[in-house]
Amino acid sequence: MIDLNYLAIVVAAVAVFVVSAVYYVAFSGRLKQLSPAYADADGTPPPLVIVGEIVRSVVVGLVVAGLVSLIGITDVAGAVQLALALWIGFPVVLLAGSVIHEKEPPMLAAIHSGDWLLKLLVITLIVTLWR
Repeated sequence: MIDLNYLAIVVAAVAVFVVSAVYYVAFSGRLKQLSPAYADADGTPPPLVIVGEIVRSVVVGLVVAGLVSLIGITDVAGAVQLALALWIGFPVVLLAGSVIHEKEPPMLAAIHSGDWLLKLLVITLIVTLWR
């Protein structure tokens, strides 16, 4: 049976929103150089973007919490291993595809990949330890 702590999932979603925002602010200058999508960014996303990002993070949190429950992960080591496996298997592979097939700059993909690593680590640790 899948045992989910919905409060932990929501807290994890908000936490990764904050972590991701700080991360992207730190890379904002480089992002503006690498992609026109960031060229006009003033640093404050519209409310709809904020809601969208939190909803996306809740979905990831639900999936990760379900996997944690199904696999029976209960400690930090297991949480980190799962986060790394998910990171390599999904964002890294997908972002590598965007570099290979869509000519996305490798540094842009690396920045996004780093964000996903942080997100998956934070979400997996929170939903594992707060059960």
